[in-house]
Amino acid sequence: MFKNAIVRIPGSNFDAGLTTVSLGAPQFDQVLQQHARYCAALEECGLALTTLEADLRFPDSTFVEDTAVITAEGAILTNPGAASRAGEVEAIRPAIHAFFPWTLAIKAPGTLDGGDICEAGDHFFIGLSHRTNEEGARQLAAHLAGMGYTSSIIDVRPMTSILHLKSGISYIGDNALVVMEEMAACEQFRGLDLIHVSEAESYGANCVRVNDRVLVAAGFPELTGELRARGFEPLVLDMSEFQKMDGGLSCLSLRF
Repeated sequence: MFKNAIVRIPGSNFDAGLTTVSLGAPQFDQVLQQHARYCAALEECGLALTTLEADLRFPDSTFVEDTAVITAEGAILTNPGAASRAGEVEAIRPAIHAFFPWTLAIKAPGTLDGGDICEAGDHFFIGLSHRTNEEGARQLAAHLAGMGYTSSIIDVRPMTSILHLKSGISYIGDNALVVMEEMAACEQFRGLDLIHVSEAESYGANCVRVNDRVLVAAGFPELTGELRARGFEPLVLDMSEFQKMDGGLSCLSLRF
């Protein structure tokens, strides 16, 4: 059960952030509205929020998930793979230390984005991507092992359809893994109950289990219906403006 979340309000220069898609420029009034609704949804799920002010030094900084990997045993600060995001970890460190006074860290030459890390019970899937390199993955695996967790590596670098591992998979508890069709045959997922997401709804694969609910992006009725059929309770949120900047539901908070 999660009790807390850290979020950061998007800055007015949000549209100056990094993106690999061509879906048009985000509309800032809608960005703020969607973010506010997202935060309200977390509160509806029972979380107490630590809300950080916008940081105009870092246009991507509303995607706080990339700055840390938080487990039940402690927090690991990351080292983001994009140079323009390097200062985000220091900016959020005080908020994380308020809950985790002692933290581990990924150090150069290792790079690692939190969006490449999927926790599945006591096991972590670590994505190798254009933001997370082999050394970053090695350091994280060692830190996790020291905490009593196992991990495995999934290389998503050949894939052009996703930026981070969690763009394509989400563990939602009860041994269930939501997975985009392109990744469904991955050997590391053997033994999990896979919920397949069609190519047409692939963005919806980034969903988030928050206590008794599953946050799901709006516009993906097949996935939402499948979740309901399996006994989950979807909470549907409009993510259109964040999708334009490669962002998903998991990216917007650190939950613990």
